[in-house]
Amino acid sequence: MMNTTQDPSMLEMFETFDLDVNGVTLHGCAGGNGPPLLLLHGHPQTHVIWHRVAPKLKDHFHVVMVDLRGYGHSSKPSGDPEHVTYSKRVMALDLVALMSALGFERFAVLAHDRGARVAHRLCLDHPERIERAMFLDIAPTLDMYERTDRAFASAYFHWFLLIQPAPLPERLIEASPDAWIEEVMGGRHAGLAPFSTEALDAYRAAMRLPGTAHAMCEDYRAANTIDLDHDRIDRDAGHRIRCPLRVLWGKHGVIEKLFDPMTLWRACALEVSGRALPCGHYLPEECPDDVIRETLAFFNAD
Repeated sequence: MMNTTQDPSMLEMFETFDLDVNGVTLHGCAGGNGPPLLLLHGHPQTHVIWHRVAPKLKDHFHVVMVDLRGYGHSSKPSGDPEHVTYSKRVMALDLVALMSALGFERFAVLAHDRGARVAHRLCLDHPERIERAMFLDIAPTLDMYERTDRAFASAYFHWFLLIQPAPLPERLIEASPDAWIEEVMGGRHAGLAPFSTEALDAYRAAMRLPGTAHAMCEDYRAANTIDLDHDRIDRDAGHRIRCPLRVLWGKHGVIEKLFDPMTLWRACALEVSGRALPCGHYLPEECPDDVIRETLAFFNAD
């Protein structure tokens, strides 16, 4: 169904939707010509991260951008003691249901940060649905936790703050949601310079919505508990991503400095390629032209 929420003007060429799937309502926008391409955002943002990329892709793909459950204008159900509600398995189910509702049984996925962690689970749990996948600026969650040291904990402090029991991290964020957006995003390689005023306003407004801080914390709590259980089961069973996988990361970011993303992803997927881009963490907003070129080349490959 159509939504009365207005997306920023830079996405006005797309049709806005609210769709009820898998027990939640997902907000997003879609449009274009060609095979379906699902775009997923990261923390602490929304589907607006694609505003510099998606308009250049709509002549080549039917682009679907969506706020993950708990983020933006999508539903924010309460968490549960086992963190199942925000497990990447459940979030992946949201997306297969969404794409089915839009008429797409097979599709490609381009995903950044938290969205890429959902996409990783999507590729493992629903391999028959995914044609190709591109992950932006992540290493596998299990490897990142198992290799945690002082440098990583210092750089990704929010991973360890957000997993603390409710309601402490929620209260801290809700005390100044704008500061969470500005300090977390602005504390990376390029500061706030890469982000347009309209996009930052959209991120601030979404962060202020009731339930957002709790949902965001539950996403991270799930990543530190039930998601690791699922990942270990797959790794022990030898399950790997079967579709072609492209991984990109920022040359000036934490993934480049502290991990070996190609080695780690080759252990998780059958066919992997990738490289660093000349930016920090926020590839779609820092290096949109590079992301567009990579997307057209990879997803149009025979």
